[in-house]
Amino acid sequence: MSLRTGEPPPQRNLMDRFIDAIELVAAAFVGIVAADVFVSVVLRYFFSLSIPDSYDFGRLLLGILIFWGIAATSYRGTHITVDLVWANVPPKGKRIIDVFATLVLLFVVTVQTYTLFDKVRTTRADHVLTFDLNLPTWPFFAVAWAGDVSAVVLIAVRTYRLIFRPELMAPGPSLKALE
Repeated sequence: MSLRTGEPPPQRNLMDRFIDAIELVAAAFVGIVAADVFVSVVLRYFFSLSIPDSYDFGRLLLGILIFWGIAATSYRGTHITVDLVWANVPPKGKRIIDVFATLVLLFVVTVQTYTLFDKVRTTRADHVLTFDLNLPTWPFFAVAWAGDVSAVVLIAVRTYRLIFRPELMAPGPSLKALE
């Protein structure tokens, strides 16, 4: 039940639940990176201890967070944009701009996903390890790549919906700028 209207929430289809799951994974990595930084700082500052490979884990987890963050923002279009032209064109022009921009984004992220897969493959083949614990780094790259694959899927869904099902792209609640 919605608290505002008293109506039951609309049914969510499989793709919407998939999108929500990707956003949840991205949020979880934000928490993991924050916990890693917090624990590392507390241990170093108060106890003069450090987590083995904390620097490597931090940078690898941050890379994962970036790629899953791209996935989380790609579908919703809630990332920072400059839309001076978009704001001043009629609705048909806005839709054309949205479709074109999403197609460009789909191309760029697809190429990025391909090159990141090559990085996963070469990192595994070269047996790149962390400094202290000598753990392989390729699984971290693989998780980041999975986030990039998720971004491609979500951008493809966004493109499809923008072209064929624009009613599914209704904007959600937004913040209004102060004037």
